Amino acid sequence: MAGPDQAARHSSEVLHQTRKGGPCPMKMAVGGIAIAATLGYFVLYSKKKPEASALDVAKVVSGVAKPENTRPR
Repeated sequence: MAGPDQAARHSSEVLHQTRKGGPCPMKMAVGGIAIAATLGYFVLYSKKKPEASALDVAKVVSGVAKPENTRPR
């Protein structure tokens, strides 16, 4: 058990965070976008047609797909 001198010493300490502001909002936004893109890729990859390649799915996710990437060969 703590003695009276230890209780007095601890009662004057201030509990506070050593770093202000928390995580950087920009890093959190970039991380969120990366997670959303990864989830989107795997959802589209799991639903792709057998004749589509993984590269075709990546092109669709990134938005650079052309009709020849989305049509059967």
